[in-house]
Amino acid sequence: MPFRLHFGDADLLRCRFAVSPLWETQEAVRTLGRPDRHGYHPHWLRRIRRAARELDLASLWLLMPSRGHSPDFLGPPPIGPAATFEEEIAAVRAADPAAAREDLALSLADTAGALESARGRALLADPERAVRELADLMEAAWHALVEPEWPRLRALLEADVAFHSRRLAEVGLGALLPELDRRLSWDGRTLTVDWHGEHGRELGGQGLVLMPSVFCWPDVISGFEPPWQPTLVYPARGLAGLWAEPDAQSASARALVRLLGRGRAAVLTALTDPATTTGLAHRLGLAPSSVSAHLGVLRDAGLLTSRRYGHQVLYERTPLGMALASGD
Repeated sequence: MPFRLHFGDADLLRCRFAVSPLWETQEAVRTLGRPDRHGYHPHWLRRIRRAARELDLASLWLLMPSRGHSPDFLGPPPIGPAATFEEEIAAVRAADPAAAREDLALSLADTAGALESARGRALLADPERAVRELADLMEAAWHALVEPEWPRLRALLEADVAFHSRRLAEVGLGALLPELDRRLSWDGRTLTVDWHGEHGRELGGQGLVLMPSVFCWPDVISGFEPPWQPTLVYPARGLAGLWAEPDAQSASARALVRLLGRGRAAVLTALTDPATTTGLAHRLGLAPSSVSAHLGVLRDAGLLTSRRYGHQVLYERTPLGMALASGD
């Protein structure tokens, strides 16, 4: 069922890109509790395993239903294009307890048994304390899970923003929005997200925040109830090569050549971000027909997926393809 965001004239002039360390922290916590996401981040999971064991994330996971509302005050739209985690967590700590309680109740209602659980009742009984403790827990998760990797993550996210900003200048907002993800479509006034659940919102002159995310992969996330500015979170480009270390990549490349053959291994290794047949052929110095044949075999083997991007077809690695290319 679709999620629809309805644009007015003013909204078309008030769309912006943003990057949020607080959001990445929230989604890193969610990823730890979502085994279906683990295949995209094996290196990160290994690096943070010990630190994660020292965190009690149960209260945060209780507020992260697989489908439904997560508290907006815990991961609000970014307050600026380059806000620091310290600035963002200060805004969380300043949340109004009464509004936070309503937000928490909405989230707990979307997880079976959460409202009646001891943790759920405790959160609602003392919302001022809940805001303080949840902010403390989010800050601890930032330091343990995300901050050590933030320079690498920020570089990828900023590269995504730079790429899509150029595309915005080239093709305009209406053409850009469907390019962000295959589940997005645009009809001139309404952005539709192919999503679980029927929902709609008039942007009402607030515009839309477009936010790439590493840890939301492979999901597209939208929502934020009033008064929050509507936000669309989409998977960032280039995740396939994010966690690869140079030495490990070199060793895995040699193994891939033995497993797949030199041509197919080169194609799989080169797909650090989504690319077309022509782009890969130029990058690798191979004939487009050869690259096309390799892509077809790799896709049939479940190592790649393809999607249409305007008049082109983009190829990207699946979790299995990422694991093979990185040596996992």
